[in-house]
Order: sequence, then C-alpha cells, then structure tokens
Amino acid sequence: MTAEAASTQHFRAIWISDIHLGTRGCKAEFLLDFLKRTESDTLYLVGDIVDGWRLRRSWYWPQAHNDVVQKILRKARKGTRIIYIPGNHDEFARDYADHNFGDIEVMGQAVHVTADGKRLLVLHGDSFDGVVKYARWLALLGDWAYTVALSLNHWVNVVRRRLGLPYWSLSAYLKHKVKNAVQFMDDYERTVADEARRQGVDGVVCGHIHHAEIRQLDDILYANDGDWVESCTALVERDDGQLSVMRWLDQAMVSPVAESESKEPEPKENACVYSSSRMPGFLKSMVSFARSTH
Repeated sequence: MTAEAASTQHFRAIWISDIHLGTRGCKAEFLLDFLKRTESDTLYLVGDIVDGWRLRRSWYWPQAHNDVVQKILRKARKGTRIIYIPGNHDEFARDYADHNFGDIEVMGQAVHVTADGKRLLVLHGDSFDGVVKYARWLALLGDWAYTVALSLNHWVNVVRRRLGLPYWSLSAYLKHKVKNAVQFMDDYERTVADEARRQGVDGVVCGHIHHAEIRQLDDILYANDGDWVESCTALVERDDGQLSVMRWLDQAMVSPVAESESKEPEPKENACVYSSSRMPGFLKSMVSFARSTH
C-alpha cells in the first residue's frame, strides 16, 4: 500500500460547495489535496462549483482548476456517486436538473439518508437569500466587493508570511465582524431550516453563505459545508452517521504560502485548458458560453 493510500480517509458521504472555479480566489490546490486524500460512497457538489458570473466577465482557468474537475470525474468513473446541485453562480446547470451526464447526476435538490436514519434535505440555498432572489443587481455588486476583499486578503497574507505569521482570512474576519452580515447569516440559517421543516425532513445541508457550521435549530439539524475560497471546509458523514466539518487548512499537505504567492502566468484571452473528452456536456456548454461573451 502506498503512503498516499494509507493516509486516505474514507467517509460515507462528503459535501462540498462554493468552490468558485474560474476565479482567482478559488483555493484549487487545497481542494485537490483534499480530494486526493479523501474517499466517499457519495460526493455532493452543493452549488457554485464553477463561477459562471465571473467567467462571463473575464476568462480565468488555470491548470489547477482543470485538475479539480478531472479528479472529480475520475472519482465518478471509479464508483463514487456524484450528485451535483447547482447554485446561483453556476445556475446554467439548472437547465439540466434530473439528468445524468456521464457519471454525474444533476439535481435541483436531494434528500440524503444518514447511516442512523436521519433524512437531510440537500440544496445550495440561494433561493432563500432575499438579495439574490429579489435584487440581483445588489448581489452582483456584493460579488464585486467580495472580489476586492479577496484581493486585499492576498496581499495581507503576503505581508503576514514575511513576518512569519500563518495564513489568515481577512474577508472571513470582516464578514463575521459586520453586524448586518452576522444577522443575515442567522436569518438565512433559520429560513433554510424552515424549508426543511416544511418538507418534513430531519435536517438540511446547504452552502451559499461561505460559513461552515453544524447546529440544532429547534427540531431541525442545520449543516453548512462552507467554501473553498476562504475557509477550505467540507462536511463529512462517518460510517455511524455522525456529521462533522473538516477544516482542511489544518490538515492540508500543500503550503498556504505557496498557494498565496504562486505566480501563474496570465491566461491568454479566450484560452481554454479543458482537455478531457469526457467533460460533462453542461460544462462544455458553459465554456462555450463564457468564451462567446468576450
């Protein structure tokens, strides 16, 4: 057995979301490390996997982002059940709900039954965000402000590295210190829990707000798998049905310094590095659409 195989952790199910492939904020190297060192019977992709909003404005797709897609496809070919639930940033894929593309199932939402019998509603969660639902222009403005914060985050960590300090997320700090943002997250969590209650399930798994958490909201178990832009987190179910949040920055075998200061060459205009003939059709369609908007 290889050292890599020996260190692989197996779970009954894994949930990841808000990867935002196609953006500079995506921590693709960390995610690839996570995918290499974990296996599961079922892998849920809970929305915002590819950032169609950003790709429509400017093309960015380095090799690391392609590697993540290829690793997910390889898991599917080897027997992992992959369920893709699109979010608002990859809403193009919602047109393909209830279809299978190769080895990937696309669903609007799903119900997962844990090993101890709990029924969990799985959805991205943007439909319960009033800003996204009723004021799309404000959501796009917020997306721009978030991008600025992530850019500042890069330079803050360059300075911290030179001072010998560990990686730290400025954007996450600001979000959790702003009173309105904290209130928004609490309102969002309770609204999503209400939907789970309405559908008669025991809990809900979602993403969207980039804040990993597991907590009981009265009779509903609320679980958010976080993101791969700020916190690098995933939700996992162990063989006994226990759920927990994995914070991969604490376990990663790749260096935060190497990622934050990597000097990848700027991609050429309209460049595309997809190379797999087995790429699902909806992703091929997205690539064609994104490139046609330049």
